[in-house]
Amino acid sequence: MWDYTDKVYEHFKNPRNVGEVENPDGIGEVGSLSCGDALKLTFKLDENKRIKEAKFQTFGCASAIASSSALTEIIKGMSLEEAAKITNQDIADYLGGLPDEKMHCSVMGKEALDAAIAYYNGESLQVDEADIVCKCFGVTATEIKKVVAENGLTTLEQVTHYTKAGGGCETCHPEIDKILKEMSTESLKDEKVEVTGRRKKLTNLQKIKLIEETIEREIRPSLKADGGDIELVDIDGDQVLVGLRGACSSCPGSEFTIKNYVESKLREFVTPEIEVKEVSS
Repeated sequence: MWDYTDKVYEHFKNPRNVGEVENPDGIGEVGSLSCGDALKLTFKLDENKRIKEAKFQTFGCASAIASSSALTEIIKGMSLEEAAKITNQDIADYLGGLPDEKMHCSVMGKEALDAAIAYYNGESLQVDEADIVCKCFGVTATEIKKVVAENGLTTLEQVTHYTKAGGGCETCHPEIDKILKEMSTESLKDEKVEVTGRRKKLTNLQKIKLIEETIEREIRPSLKADGGDIELVDIDGDQVLVGLRGACSSCPGSEFTIKNYVESKLREFVTPEIEVKEVSS
């Protein structure tokens, strides 16, 4: 018996947004019945290009159903730019966590979302047969590398938990190990570059000024365009306290707007150590 959270059970027993959106703007289909899991995600945008409706159809276990249900709840109200930044870990976190062996269900949700956004943008995500590493589950080297990078995976067992790759006949194990070793080497190189090219430490006054300027220049205009706004409440070291206003304050995806847009921008233009938290008015 898997150790599921109460929220996983809730979304499994009472899944939200089941079905297919009529005349969808985005369609994403991933997995296959032969592999044991399949997911179809559809969404429709409103006049402001935000996701007003999202539905799913899935064949899979409790984790697959719960992850798909959670995903549709997360992305409603988001712009496609915001939705594209959702990670499989965001889906798992929304559910209070998933067993390691079931993390591939959250990855499937992320892949379906990427496919649906690509469909809207008129892009093709066709699989290159030569790129397939795990023939049992049709997992490509590109997919493995992406999941490893996004989740900091280091072992073959983790790759199997997150992608199913290597969980069948096991003949792909050497290739997966090779990918992990190559990515580990590249990661060490990147760390060296980061250390040598690290930004000069900011004074408190410089940091406060940069935070204020970044909010005014990079963040507020985008939020206002969608009927929302943001208020800088306080700054405590690297912790920035903000309040969302207007349409943003009631948006179902406000938590992800904070983390995947506001925090991302401040980390890009101020310092990577920034942590943004929302406070109520």
